[in-house]
Amino acid sequence: MDRGSSDRPDVRSTVSIGVFAALIIAGSYVVVPLPFSPVPVALQSLFVLLSAVVLGPRRGVLTVLLFLGMGAVGLPVFAGGQGGPAHFLRPTAGYLLGYIPAAGAAGALAALGRNRSLAVRRRYDALAAAAGSLIIYAVGVPVLQLVTGMRPAAAVAAGILPFLPGDLLKVVVTAALAGRLRRRLEAGSDA
Repeated sequence: MDRGSSDRPDVRSTVSIGVFAALIIAGSYVVVPLPFSPVPVALQSLFVLLSAVVLGPRRGVLTVLLFLGMGAVGLPVFAGGQGGPAHFLRPTAGYLLGYIPAAGAAGALAALGRNRSLAVRRRYDALAAAAGSLIIYAVGVPVLQLVTGMRPAAAVAAGILPFLPGDLLKVVVTAALAGRLRRRLEAGSDA
């Protein structure tokens, strides 16, 4: 059986994308509002980065697009169980949209570590997750500034600084879990 045949869907990839989209959604329900920022702390970005690092750039981006598409049509998948197209006009819109290039870049960087030692691959995974986080900020903060009218320094103070410790932890967790998850997926494909 040729799993890579172009005339039928790759069931394993489809299921992996769906599972990671479900993890992003689950992470969206772990939310801590910040009184000094319109952007809450949420666990969803951990699963965005993890999906990209584990699944690669194409499937990582497809996972994010599935998540965003579900939210855009009104399913309660965004932070705090909200949904609807209006979220793409709110202060968090840039962070949501930043998930797309972040997943592509993180997946591509992690793929550079393929066929290397476990220690080197873990470094690539950490670098990929860190780069993905920076891309999320690079898209999120300007949109935050635009939507709220904040000055640049205020947007950085509200949209980056409170999240740095948690995002550093997300990078560490992504690097620690990615190898195990990839091995599980690869072991399952050999079955």
